[in-house]
Amino acid sequence: MNHVGATLTFETGAISHPGRVRSHNEDNLVTRPEFGLWAVADGMGGHENGAMASATVAAALDGIGPAISAADLLARLEQSVLAANAELRRRAQALAGATMGSTLAVLLAHDSHFACVWSGDSRIYLVRHGFITQISRDHTEAQDMMDRGLLSAEEARNWPRRHVITRAIGVHDLPSLEIDHGELEGGDTFVLCSDGLTGHVEDDEILRAASGPDVQGACDALLALTLERGASDNVTVVIVRYHHDRRVQTRWMPNMRQPKNEAS
Repeated sequence: MNHVGATLTFETGAISHPGRVRSHNEDNLVTRPEFGLWAVADGMGGHENGAMASATVAAALDGIGPAISAADLLARLEQSVLAANAELRRRAQALAGATMGSTLAVLLAHDSHFACVWSGDSRIYLVRHGFITQISRDHTEAQDMMDRGLLSAEEARNWPRRHVITRAIGVHDLPSLEIDHGELEGGDTFVLCSDGLTGHVEDDEILRAASGPDVQGACDALLALTLERGASDNVTVVIVRYHHDRRVQTRWMPNMRQPKNEAS
């Protein structure tokens, strides 16, 4: 899908699938190029609770509306995430303290600038000039162990607690988010995905798919590859390609609240 927004032009592809093992799809996605917003949310809490959690987060973001500046867009995102977090806390308490939360990976774009915001282990990649970079950092126990030098990347693949996440929306009274940002370049291609993709597909394979001319075809190909390899989890992929239009840049003013508390 091509979209020409107020200041930017994008192609967007998206796909979501329950996979080959699970009967329910607890993933949700948001594609609102007219607002400069794309997101993937992966629910946690099992079947109905997980699906409800990711749907709550997606619905909050879907209604974010048009922003007048980069700072306004970031503020709208923050308010939407805070509202979703509060709603999930309320629902969990109504269900006698049931586990209910969602990962979140968001791409924002405004005036030739981008920001990536995330919580949990859904990822954001940037493909630029033939190289792939993972912008997001997994909020998982395995990643924390790797950062401390206690696990190698190979050991982390098989570590029993590799799927335990340390941040998520809805787990604490305030959400804990991380942000990175930069200038857009023509041809930049962003890949947002749930861990159902990265559990089966390597970064170089994502690079090859996302480097092709058709972003929806790339999403379809990555899903097909994941299904071929067993698709043990729900799989969601959103691919966004930026087309340069030489407009004036507006820099971000990130002031997002980043509490220290983490999910257990």
